[in-house]
Amino acid sequence: MIPDYQSIMLPLLQLVSDNQEHKYRDLIENLALKFNVSEAERKELLASGNQSIFDNRVGWAKTYLKKAGLLDSPKRATFVITPIGLQTLRDNPPRIDAKYLRQFPSFLEFQNTSRSESGVDTTPSSTEANEQTPEENLDSAYQRIRTALAAELLKKVLELSPTFFERLVVELLVKMGYGGSIKDAGSAIGKSGDEGIDGTIKEDKLGLDIIYIQAKRWQPGNVVGRPELHKFVGALAGQGAKKGIFITTSNFTKEALTYSPRNETKIVLIDGTQLTQLMIDYNLGCTTQQVYELKKIDSDYFEDE
Repeated sequence: MIPDYQSIMLPLLQLVSDNQEHKYRDLIENLALKFNVSEAERKELLASGNQSIFDNRVGWAKTYLKKAGLLDSPKRATFVITPIGLQTLRDNPPRIDAKYLRQFPSFLEFQNTSRSESGVDTTPSSTEANEQTPEENLDSAYQRIRTALAAELLKKVLELSPTFFERLVVELLVKMGYGGSIKDAGSAIGKSGDEGIDGTIKEDKLGLDIIYIQAKRWQPGNVVGRPELHKFVGALAGQGAKKGIFITTSNFTKEALTYSPRNETKIVLIDGTQLTQLMIDYNLGCTTQQVYELKKIDSDYFEDE
């Protein structure tokens, strides 16, 4: 289990208690060993995908200890304990967290500055029980907004006519990089005349292969089972095709999800949840309302020549 950033503070301070300089990357590795963080957990990323959760939490533990004056950074990506930090360890606290650090004037000044500049308290310590770092709080809020948008998109899609839905599916695939233009792809919708096939799209811009599409605008409770996939695979075989995409606004049964055609036919299944997430990713049916840039110090800029 990945520890929260406040639980990392005391062990981090203990690691540098020898008064020696420690490289930040070494501290991360040693803390991972101390907390038995597995390789899989080390690879878990923030929702933004820009940083691992564990590294992010170590980073904020380090920042808070430094703001309180318990750590110092004599040079880039290197840390050493301060006399205040040594005294803190001699006091033998059972835990160091944001509440504990409020006894240090420099930390209180840091918190007050954060509040006055933003108008709200955006630091993790604004809620003592809060185990998330600022980036994690941002990610959580982003995911809630994205989930609400996805639900609204699905509701809109379910209100569409079947023809509009088929056109939406092809437009999405074109936005995802499949070959051909919207005009070319659109002309293929509903033209096959074969049961189980709603349209086709080129796999690449040169049209070296064709992908067949089945689009089911079904209500969420009306799940797609294996029989529907059998029909689709049969229709593909009738065309001599080997690749297909089955998209539904509903869900697939467990039997459908585990279905694998015996021949070389490959089919990709996309349910309503995946469909709306792709629509958001490729700006189909939604538009950007606001963009926030998350920045950090450019250490290279401050290096002496």
